[in-house]
Amino acid sequence: MSQTTSPVSTDKLLQYLENQIREYPFGENPSALYEPISYIMSLGGKRIRPLLTLMAYSLYKSDVSAALTPALAVEVFHNFTLMHDDIMDDAPLRRGQATVHEKWNANTAILSGDVMLVKAYEMLLAAPSEKLPTIFRLFNQAATEVCEGQQHDMDFEKMDHVSEDAYIDMIRQKTAVLLGFALQLGAVLADASEEDGQKLYEFGVNVGIGFQLMDDLLDVYADQAKFGKQVGGDIISNKKTFLLIKAKELATGEQKQNLNNWIAKETFDKTEKVNAVTAIYNELGIDKLTAAQMHEYFEQGFAIYDSLSVPNNENYIQLLELVKNLVHREK
Repeated sequence: MSQTTSPVSTDKLLQYLENQIREYPFGENPSALYEPISYIMSLGGKRIRPLLTLMAYSLYKSDVSAALTPALAVEVFHNFTLMHDDIMDDAPLRRGQATVHEKWNANTAILSGDVMLVKAYEMLLAAPSEKLPTIFRLFNQAATEVCEGQQHDMDFEKMDHVSEDAYIDMIRQKTAVLLGFALQLGAVLADASEEDGQKLYEFGVNVGIGFQLMDDLLDVYADQAKFGKQVGGDIISNKKTFLLIKAKELATGEQKQNLNNWIAKETFDKTEKVNAVTAIYNELGIDKLTAAQMHEYFEQGFAIYDSLSVPNNENYIQLLELVKNLVHREK
């Protein structure tokens, strides 16, 4: 396999992806079906998943143009899940703009989302035909797990007790496996070894779990001005995050009684609840426990990445730095 000699910057790769999104013919008629697709795809986002595909590809081959359309499939699938998740959550906003079901209606959002899933498969067909059985098998596995993770997350809302292991497995499915697939897809497209493809998948899964634990932590401890959404939202909604699960496991006596009282309350002052539950977390050292668990997954991921059979060149470093920058993003 050929090695990359002229690395392409992250900014350039993002520009390629944005151009591809703008130019891809999703469809025109009926407009009510296709306009929501163009709308949600135009709302931006970090494009992390397709970027990971291109950067994994660039570890083994230099011309990323052959991987652009398959990489875009990952982003289209991701946005399909967001469109349907927003309906389930009755969310009014997505990236600061009205969600599709709010701007149009729920039925349109469901149908447009269905088409996005079809288009994701269409985009994957841009891969060489001999690779399609492998790519579709891997994609189907990841897509199924994303749906399983979402169902587990909804089931957790109705459960009094969720174990730490069950929670970690849920976020692995709902969030992490798609990051793993994005990286593995780049490896498959670039003719990397099956061993390296699997390592890139496991790298993505480990850092993906770490990112979700980071989000759990930031939801409580972030600087409101930098976070971009309400700090303490998980506490207000009694969302079973890693922090709440550990607090329920470790709290005893008065702490346990106070925590359970706040969870049971149906009417309350939001700020008062966030401050009270956060105080319990602080007393139990939940922030430190969560941070330690998060860093453990990050370190496992970086150790796997370090074992790849590729040279420690600029592309290798660029992908590593992209992930490390996400790991160290500001509170």
